[in-house]
Amino acid sequence: MRQAKSFSVALVGVEGAVIEVEAAISSGLPRTTMVGLPDAALKEARDRCRAAMSAVGPGWPTSPVTINLSPATLPKAGSHYDLSIAAAVAAAKGTFDPRALEGVVLFGELGLGGRVRGVRGLLPALLTAVAKGFTRAVVPAEQLREATLITGLSVYGVGDLAELFDVLAGGGGAAMPAPGAAEVDDRRRPDLADVAGQEEAKWALEVAAAGRHHLYLHGPPGVGKTLLAERLASILPDLTEAESLEVSAIHSLCGINLDDGLVRRPPYADPHHSASLASLVGGGARVAMPGAISRAHRGVLFLDEAPEFPPRAMDALRVPLESGRVVLARSESTAVYPARFQLVMAANPCPCGMAGTPGADCRCPPMAVRRYASRVSGPVLDRVDIHQRLRPVRSALLSSADSVGESSAAVADRVAAARDRQRHRLSPLGWSTNAEVPGPVLRKHLPAPVGAELITRALVRGQLSARGVDKVLRLAWTVADLAGAPSPTVDHLHTALAMRRGEDGAGGSH
Repeated sequence: MRQAKSFSVALVGVEGAVIEVEAAISSGLPRTTMVGLPDAALKEARDRCRAAMSAVGPGWPTSPVTINLSPATLPKAGSHYDLSIAAAVAAAKGTFDPRALEGVVLFGELGLGGRVRGVRGLLPALLTAVAKGFTRAVVPAEQLREATLITGLSVYGVGDLAELFDVLAGGGGAAMPAPGAAEVDDRRRPDLADVAGQEEAKWALEVAAAGRHHLYLHGPPGVGKTLLAERLASILPDLTEAESLEVSAIHSLCGINLDDGLVRRPPYADPHHSASLASLVGGGARVAMPGAISRAHRGVLFLDEAPEFPPRAMDALRVPLESGRVVLARSESTAVYPARFQLVMAANPCPCGMAGTPGADCRCPPMAVRRYASRVSGPVLDRVDIHQRLRPVRSALLSSADSVGESSAAVADRVAAARDRQRHRLSPLGWSTNAEVPGPVLRKHLPAPVGAELITRALVRGQLSARGVDKVLRLAWTVADLAGAPSPTVDHLHTALAMRRGEDGAGGSH
């Protein structure tokens, strides 16, 4: 019996495990057996590899072939094992020295003609390989630029099986692909200056960006809720190096092209209100894939027309909003994805949108208004820091030259300065923004704000929940950071309490 083994990586969530792909050729009638909990796509690798090796290279063995994916108890999914299977079988057949596969991790899907195609999840898989001590990797030539984002790894690109065997024999592999022609985007980027009026809402957006707070915008149609939400990402600071790797790993897992490098700007996701539970939080039969909340990690998740989302999908946001991650348990595995996003919801006050609007005729019966508002549950709303009501803008303001507000760049400078103050204050405690600080840390390790009896009175009157107390304290610290104050004052607490309760005049401290 002739044997050889190669290596690949199995991903469960963004965490990976090294897989030994063992191939054994014995005597007897031709057949191919694959063991080790492969999924349907991986089982079909037998036929893809057989056709590819017959078209390019030594051909498939005419004796029984057993392929074992170890550890056998871990479910394996995907087509990225094709290259490691073909390499192990070819080495067992004697095409090249099996020792050439030592310390090499391989990824790639094979076409029937021997071509190597790109795969999803290459970036987190390579990060796992580096962490496990691998020093060389073979990847599809079309993903060579993405693979070189990882340091500490010698990467070789292969376009077909012939190039794979050449690399394993000591060759250099495919050349780095030329960068794609940059698409010319003549569209103007969303800017906060585009929003006419709504100064209080803009201030709420600035506070949300500065402290990474969740935001709920409600008001009649056409007042600028969607415009504001779409511009939140434009005033957020760039991602740090560690955050870029986290976000890029998720994008790679979703099959998003990373040829332009790591994701440096906070991502933005805006699923339609018809989105299913699985598409929002993630899901899948055997191995759960990331949903919109993970694609928005370190960025913005915007739910427009929030009451129209299925209540079950909305309530699934409760735990991720608190923990910053989503745990998707399946019968064979449990996937954990990061989901530390900023939630922005927009909603009308009623189905027709005109309830409570002066001069407007609301056609909805009172029960319909209450039923519509209750579609976003209380527990979800309690986890939202800022509740901001928007009112119609006067027509004179729209035509006035003085209505042009601050640009996103000007607001982003203030947000960045406030983030720097938070980082300086919170980094010894292990946090970077006010919204992330746990309540006990907030109360025990930071100075008590002046006038805290305001919050106590609101709690006694039932105007705040226990969670709401922590939300108000975090907001007060963010307002103080934007004002350059060393700690929150009574005015900052008043502003934070008004923003939390959705009261008019919350932007008075701006």
